[in-house]
Amino acid sequence: MIEGVDIAVRYSIFGYLIGEGFRNVLKNKKSTIASLIIMCATMFIFGIFFAAVQNINHITQTIEEQQGMEVFIYDEATEEQKTELRNKIRSIEYVNTITEKTKEQALESMQTMFKDKKFLLSTYDGENHPFKASFVVTLTDLTKAEEVKNIIETSEIVSNIEIRSDTIEALIKIADGIKFVTSIILVILILISIFIITNTIKLTVHARRKEISIMKYVGATNGFIRWPFMVEGMIIGIISVLLSLLILGGCYNIITTQIEQAMINITLDIPLLTFQELFKTLLTVYLILGLGIGALGSAISMKKYLEV
Repeated sequence: MIEGVDIAVRYSIFGYLIGEGFRNVLKNKKSTIASLIIMCATMFIFGIFFAAVQNINHITQTIEEQQGMEVFIYDEATEEQKTELRNKIRSIEYVNTITEKTKEQALESMQTMFKDKKFLLSTYDGENHPFKASFVVTLTDLTKAEEVKNIIETSEIVSNIEIRSDTIEALIKIADGIKFVTSIILVILILISIFIITNTIKLTVHARRKEISIMKYVGATNGFIRWPFMVEGMIIGIISVLLSLLILGGCYNIITTQIEQAMINITLDIPLLTFQELFKTLLTVYLILGLGIGALGSAISMKKYLEV
């Protein structure tokens, strides 16, 4: 019987603390609105930059996957030997795609390249030309290009392997540079977000310092005083998350539509990430910022008032 009463009391206290947090949000409209505006603005800016970083990494990765090497084959190679080489290349760990290019396709590629000077290739007809059949190989990791090349060139039917090492090295440096810079900027943005939101909550707590003093005077424990403020901070955080996602989603779709149209116009057909693809990661980050900073900001901001 006593155990049942104890559970009921605990449930009642828990319900009171949660309910008080919700009441504080509605009761202190000015501070709530101020906190919401600042948290939404901070999260929106963070979200725009986060989305930009994710898309830059996506574009870089897509371009990386399109780069690779061309494996040229001797004309004397039989279909059986070509099949064997194709299977060997496909079995290599870092190979992404493999596409066969026939001698005729090789000639067509050269004709396209020299479209203004086709007369230079007019003497070539059928298979009477020096261009070799090949396998065009793309990789999942450009840093392994030399390793993959060394494995492929052991085949006796491989004439030579053309690899754009300068392009690959440049792409690797660009990708590493982007990841380094964006990581630093994201960390700075998170620190700025924490600073702004914590100080906003601190102003809210300061405005209600008399209320905290009265509660301590009548014997309330620090935890009993702190929890309603932490719940209030988390509620404001959740509302900010929902509003920020709603605003960011609308703006993102408008902006990406314009960017993709511009990219098509300059013949760079790389689709950007959709908001749905970003949503799960963005929601997780936003909840950590909103709930975590809301609760911790309230706890930290109340510390000096609880020590009095």
